[in-house]
Amino acid sequence: MSRTESTAVRPPVSGDLPDTGGRRLPRTLHPVAWWLWALALATAVSRTNNPLLLFLVLAVLGHVISMRRTEAPWARGFKYYLYLALTVVALRVVFRAVFATGITPRDHFLFSLPRIPTPDWYAGIELGGPVSLEALLSAATDGLRLACMLCCIGAANTLANPKRALRVLPGALYELGVAVTVSLSVAPQLVQSVQRVHRARRLRAGRTKGVRALRGIAVPVLEDALERSLRLAAAMDSRGYGRAGSATKRSRRLTGALMLLGMCGLCTGAYGLLDATAPKLIGLPALAFGGVLCVAGLRLGGRRVTRTTYRPDPWRFEEWAVAGCGVLSAVLLFAGVGFDAAELNPSIYPLSWPTLPMVPAAAVLLAGAAGFLAPPPRPAGGIR
Repeated sequence: MSRTESTAVRPPVSGDLPDTGGRRLPRTLHPVAWWLWALALATAVSRTNNPLLLFLVLAVLGHVISMRRTEAPWARGFKYYLYLALTVVALRVVFRAVFATGITPRDHFLFSLPRIPTPDWYAGIELGGPVSLEALLSAATDGLRLACMLCCIGAANTLANPKRALRVLPGALYELGVAVTVSLSVAPQLVQSVQRVHRARRLRAGRTKGVRALRGIAVPVLEDALERSLRLAAAMDSRGYGRAGSATKRSRRLTGALMLLGMCGLCTGAYGLLDATAPKLIGLPALAFGGVLCVAGLRLGGRRVTRTTYRPDPWRFEEWAVAGCGVLSAVLLFAGVGFDAAELNPSIYPLSWPTLPMVPAAAVLLAGAAGFLAPPPRPAGGIR
């Protein structure tokens, strides 16, 4: 009888990776990397009011979001940040037109609003009057800079998973992080509930429209929200959320004092860095001292919270690359090497088209490399 040899199948090892033909496996980037990238880009935006650079930042944000956002509910809200940005610019222009600041002989007169008399205690502020093109352009540029900073924060909220970001919070901020995460997820969940009820109503005959349909939609949505809140409360209570644990009154007071003094130190240090006339001791030393106190308070407050993390998010080369390109972009704009600092803040006198400085533009485009450096997101319904 012939002897047949059987080939044993080796079980997969956790370190083995499937053959993808040189392609990167889809995975979720660490949320801290996206926040570092977005905050660094917002810091770079605060350095300039050049409209060409600001529009380039918006283009970079749109490019990265279109390439690396997921199908999660929070990843669909960037358009609302754009609406908010347009509102900010419009309000800035309207306020500049209403609260007159006067015009110079070199200004280009556009129109004049009727003057509104103000009381004596409101002296120094004029309502109405002539409005110039230079004043509106200056207001629009200032509003555009603030709008870009808001869009940077919106990009971080769009790209980073808020529930995963909760994992990396210190233990002392865990309860606050849970409250923020729940509040951020309320609006997407309500939108999903409304969509489900609307689809169910479309499948039924004799449905009403307009205001009459509001009761048929609002009641199921509120019922769904109430049931979801009760389930969440029961789950949080079963996990001991909000319990003080072994923390004593003395440790809680000490933690609060350290955090309060640390925040005061951070505020003082930030003021010292922004104000060139402030003493040197108010700058970096106060900032470092406040940071040390805050870290000590977080460490002390985190002792009363014991948490375990299932499959923590890794920090790999992609995370370093995404965070690094954002930080490097901000460093290049603040260093002022290779370009004239006046190009970041062009003057409107005389009125002319602003120039696009090459080094700052390259720095902004460098931040856009995060769309290529970050791994592709997981498809909807994929395994984590």
